[in-house]
Amino acid sequence: MSDLNSKPAKSKTATDLAPIKDARATHWVYRAPKALRPYLQLARYDRPIGYWLLALPCFIGLAFAGICYGLSWGDLKWASLLFIGSIAMRGAGCTYNDIIDRKLDAKVDRTALRPIPAGTVSVRKALIWTGLQCVVGLGVLLSLPNTAQIIALCAVPLVAAYPFMKRITWWPQAWLGLTFNWGILVGYAIKTGFVSLSALCLYLGAMLWTISYDTLYACQDIEDDALIGVKSTARLFGDKLQSRLLSIHFLWALLTVGALQIEAGVSSPAGLVALPILLHLSYQRRALKQPNPNYLALFKSNFWAGWLFILSLLIFAGFTQFTKM
Repeated sequence: MSDLNSKPAKSKTATDLAPIKDARATHWVYRAPKALRPYLQLARYDRPIGYWLLALPCFIGLAFAGICYGLSWGDLKWASLLFIGSIAMRGAGCTYNDIIDRKLDAKVDRTALRPIPAGTVSVRKALIWTGLQCVVGLGVLLSLPNTAQIIALCAVPLVAAYPFMKRITWWPQAWLGLTFNWGILVGYAIKTGFVSLSALCLYLGAMLWTISYDTLYACQDIEDDALIGVKSTARLFGDKLQSRLLSIHFLWALLTVGALQIEAGVSSPAGLVALPILLHLSYQRRALKQPNPNYLALFKSNFWAGWLFILSLLIFAGFTQFTKM
């Protein structure tokens, strides 16, 4: 308990509130009042790709449900609420993760300047900040339909356990996939009031997508992770990264196309919806063949992969809705 009340250690680098290594120095977070910047960093507002990758599955769930249940302007309300919830809960989850990982982060070059190991925020204040963000998330939760509320709450154990996965399994990226894509089930249930077999298949496929992109992200830390004993699929795959990603993408395609065909009907051309994102994943694998691939850029490109899938879903759902009129 003494750690909760301890004052942050002084750090020469911390006083400058320098950008984290994989954040842009020109981001608005670094123009915010100096006292707020460490909290904005804890919530990863300087790295928005994270909350987008949490929000995109929510949008995917809504669009996927639109295939059979139609699209409406009310979907924009749910999408807005889920986006706010994604920002809040991603921030809370990252702050919680930094509290748990503060000793490990201090040993890794890319994470050593995070606010807690850098000494700009105490653990006690970080806990308070986590609670405040959870309050925002609770407000979004209470705005959802009852079934969606229950499903959303079921994700809490996944979030709580995630920081420990890198210590006990070589597949922490799989656990992240189960956590980050829970929004598919929530978004689907908002429109339908239940979770179907097709939605579960889509969710499991999205988990594989997360394994793929988070493995690319983890490639940045392979050397540091090996030194401190942190496990990851990046370390596990090693020089077989491309072939392992090919297998993961193949399984993703099977589950995703299967989900689409179950939802829309076996005779439907729904499986074509997966083609644009499949081509994007192929581009990512080809990029790995280049010398010194930019793993961070490839990871961030999954923002566009997600939107390609959403756009394809919306077009197909809209076409289906039009033909039924």
